[in-house]
Amino acid sequence: MTDRDNTYRIDIVDTVTVTASPDKTLLESLESQQIDVQYHCREGFCGACRTTLLEGEVEYTTDPLAFIDDDEILPCCCKPTNHLKIKLGF
Repeated sequence: MTDRDNTYRIDIVDTVTVTASPDKTLLESLESQQIDVQYHCREGFCGACRTTLLEGEVEYTTDPLAFIDDDEILPCCCKPTNHLKIKLGF
């Protein structure tokens, strides 16, 4: 469910809470709020942006080719479908 302003809350463990737009990838939303996320390809190939998803759901804009565990997402190629709680992999 989106908020009134059509954004989702993204709780980043041990840091901050930001908002994400459902029309941008999670990586784009995080970058727009100056959150440092490691990445290389921006297309789900390399897995450098691998992030742990603790709560919530995402939909992929393209099928990721990088190996990810069941509790991981690739912010470069997914969009939130509701509020998320994530742990960035630094």
